[in-house]
Amino acid sequence: MGKRVVPLAQDFSVVYRSPTPSSIYCYTPGIARSDTGRLVATFDLGGDGVANLCGPKGTRAAGKRFGLGKLFISDDRGVTWEPRANFPFWHARPFFAGGALYVLGQASDILVMASFDNGDTWSDPVQLSSGEKWHGSACNVHHFGGNLYLALDQRKDSDISGWNVAGLAPRVLRARLGDNLLDRSVWTFSSAPAFNEILNNDIIEWVGVPFYRTPDRKPVQLARNCICAPMGWLEPNIVRFLDSSHLWHDPCGKTLHLLLRTNTGGTGYAGLVKVVEEADGEMRTCVEHVPSGKKALFVPLPGGHLKFFILYDYQTSLYWLISSQPTDSMANLMALPPSRYNLPNNERHRLQLHFSKNCIDWCFAGIIALGANEKHARNYPSMTIDGEDLAVLCRSGDDAALDGQHTNLITFHRIRDFRSLSY
Repeated sequence: MGKRVVPLAQDFSVVYRSPTPSSIYCYTPGIARSDTGRLVATFDLGGDGVANLCGPKGTRAAGKRFGLGKLFISDDRGVTWEPRANFPFWHARPFFAGGALYVLGQASDILVMASFDNGDTWSDPVQLSSGEKWHGSACNVHHFGGNLYLALDQRKDSDISGWNVAGLAPRVLRARLGDNLLDRSVWTFSSAPAFNEILNNDIIEWVGVPFYRTPDRKPVQLARNCICAPMGWLEPNIVRFLDSSHLWHDPCGKTLHLLLRTNTGGTGYAGLVKVVEEADGEMRTCVEHVPSGKKALFVPLPGGHLKFFILYDYQTSLYWLISSQPTDSMANLMALPPSRYNLPNNERHRLQLHFSKNCIDWCFAGIIALGANEKHARNYPSMTIDGEDLAVLCRSGDDAALDGQHTNLITFHRIRDFRSLSY
């Protein structure tokens, strides 16, 4: 009999509970920490029931779908949480820059709002784009050389039906830390190709990608309640390789890499591109290569098939990764438990922690939290360093949840003394 695993942060506090779990779902948790120790949590609500909620709402699908963003704060290390703001956009992430607190997300176009009093009061949201379609999640924010960098997905090819991740292009946004980030003119946007501009399903062999065959421009139903979308990517995290011995280190400090959640139908891979800052300040996205000269569009990453979060810790010079742990992605479609949402790889109730010195070789640090069953999701994580701990926010569920995808809770977890987990 195997040894019982003791999760690192099984206990949690509830930041928000859906008032109607059958029609109002909790999505996109994001977290930031101020210099005073205040924790700031953001998330959005989706589902048919959102139309009946009070507060400013974003709309999409020709006005048929609504989203309501929420912001909560905690001044007692995440034990209790208080509401501070609502906002009309999705996929928000909170971050501090130049003494201000910002929340940036999208309602088709990119929107950002600011607080200059540590989150107590807020500006109206302003647009950073016009007439465009964006996607994203609460992924990391990178600071380097007096600049701030974050990445979202722009929908470049909209003529793909169903879950369209093949038509997404990961773009980096850059601004100076001291600038007013409500001003569109201070932001520089990278160029970027969509996934299907780089690759199609027919030119990959030998590595089992994609796992299931799909048409190029629409999903395929593989079995009852099992639908697979065309291969693509989304939700990029930014990393910079500071170790001078790393093969992809740039001694000039002008190269970023993006690691992306990758929809292959299987598990174990993340997408990879690099973004180079040119002499004129423009940012160019291109494919990375390995020493053989082969292109490296995929790299191994535990849980790379679902949303993950990467954080670099300067104290240990390690990258820390929180992601979902799959255990039965090789299951026959007909053998899936009724509680599984969609494909075998879509297991969302096991949250894991890894660390790495190079973003390729990941070392297991522990299980963060285990749900009692698939309704008890623990997924879509965000994190920030809080002293010696990792403060983690995730999309969670209990028995009242509809399923592992349509969750009814936002929960806060604390991984204590996380640096002691490295070896």
